[in-house]
Amino acid sequence: MLPFSQAAENNKGPIADILCGTFADVREVLEIGSGTGQHAVYFGQRLPHLNWRTSDLELHLGDIRARLAAEGTANVLPPIALDVAMQPWPAMEVDGVFSANAVHIMPWPHVTHMFQGIGQIIRECATVCLYGPFKYKGDFTTPSNAQFDLWLKQRDLRSGVRDFEAVDALARAIGLRLVADHVMPANNQLLVWRRE
Repeated sequence: MLPFSQAAENNKGPIADILCGTFADVREVLEIGSGTGQHAVYFGQRLPHLNWRTSDLELHLGDIRARLAAEGTANVLPPIALDVAMQPWPAMEVDGVFSANAVHIMPWPHVTHMFQGIGQIIRECATVCLYGPFKYKGDFTTPSNAQFDLWLKQRDLRSGVRDFEAVDALARAIGLRLVADHVMPANNQLLVWRRE
């Protein structure tokens, strides 16, 4: 049995529909937090022109390798161990970064480290995409996201739905400019930044 996320299965199509345009000129993508690998194999099929590099904490790499062995394509690359809080990151250079449902799980200092790491590895004109729930000016977009935030904090007080403005400030600090904020199913957003 391969590891399975119903959320990833539900959202992979709508995300890929946007990434097909957003990553049209991108050739090397790093996915931060590949989890079960479902996004990686699906996006690899939908975006055959680019190489999709998977990554996660060491304990999840076996699950990703199993998924790639069963369903992967040649353009989906084996996972690398990546703890966003450990600096410096492994040496690489990419023109695209994608992460789904990660920044509300990790502690805020890790989110800060993640953007610092992204700043080290992206080329000029790189595109960075984050998928997940966000607050705007301190307000939740829906009551269900407020409930989700409470659930996250009951699991770990350091987690929670993040403020868009705070995340955007981290992106701007490494030379990124927001170019799109897509409203997605299940009360999520797909944020797109570019370095120009």
